[in-house]
Amino acid sequence: MSLLTHPHARQLTKSVRATVLVFEDPASQELLKRIECLAPSEANALIVGETGTGKELVARHLHRLSRRGDRPFVAVNCGAFPESLVESELFGHEKGAFTGATSTKAGWFEAANGGTLFLDEIGDLPLNMQVKLLRVLQEREVVRLGSRTPIPIDVRLVAATNVNLADAVVAGHFREDLFYRLHVANIRLPPLRERLGDILPLAEFFLEEHCQRLGYQRATLSPEAEHKLLGHGWPGNIRELENAIHHALLVCRNRRVQPADLHLVELRTPASGSARGPAAETGAQPEVALEQALIALFEKNLPNLYDHIEETLFRTAYRFCHGNQLQTGRLLNISRNIVRARLEKIGELEPSASLTRLAVR
Repeated sequence: MSLLTHPHARQLTKSVRATVLVFEDPASQELLKRIECLAPSEANALIVGETGTGKELVARHLHRLSRRGDRPFVAVNCGAFPESLVESELFGHEKGAFTGATSTKAGWFEAANGGTLFLDEIGDLPLNMQVKLLRVLQEREVVRLGSRTPIPIDVRLVAATNVNLADAVVAGHFREDLFYRLHVANIRLPPLRERLGDILPLAEFFLEEHCQRLGYQRATLSPEAEHKLLGHGWPGNIRELENAIHHALLVCRNRRVQPADLHLVELRTPASGSARGPAAETGAQPEVALEQALIALFEKNLPNLYDHIEETLFRTAYRFCHGNQLQTGRLLNISRNIVRARLEKIGELEPSASLTRLAVR
């Protein structure tokens, strides 16, 4: 069994990212073969997969197997910085370039020079930064904020996203030319529910790992617990599995994990018949209730019906996520840029200054 672990796994215990990958399932073995084929290339790579599937681990393995393996690997989350700081973080700045720039600072591209730069959540990169990123990839040089002097760089870019960038291109929220520049070496990372053969090996790994950390004697999974693990949908993927095993070790008896110890949360689905709101009150399944609501709207022959439905969808999702744009994007499986644009369109957010300038141009 092939195994990949994050070099700082124990520092990421509160993160949503995956800290280990195994390649036991046939789908995972095919993935490993693809990684090994693409790694020696200098081509930019795009890793697509749900949150918690191990995109950074795949990026690190690409780097490790490449000719750059003994050089820097720099991981950057594009959604972690305020829009006003993205350019400075990526490309660096000179002293006095903006208020608070008290010294010259190299950006992440310079930090990764000679090695690999991993840009996670690339779909959250603002449009104006996408233009500058494309130029850097084309010219192989960066210009620090507040400077006019280009700095040559030798960096392999590996990007990752949990949204469909092709849809974002169609919607006008991701540049088509940048998409094709990144899409040279494409890697789809299957969710855990599509690689069932990895679930129990991962569970066994986490059992041993957390028993050692907690100072416990070795625990085992009951056959019933194994059955429950294999039947779960794993919306949180590998990180959710690790949390389930960690919790089970804290509450299980006689070092034997039972199904109830796993404390798995079953999300409501149409098949389960469990839902909140009108669907639950009428006994209808959510999809049926939604269809009935749409038919009722159609019968009213309202003007601008599509806009009304879209506005309701985004406003409801945004409020369901307590005003968090990133979580709203994940809920709807679209990028935060799309969410932000729609919320501005319907008046939930004030238009951002950068997007206003782009619109004027």
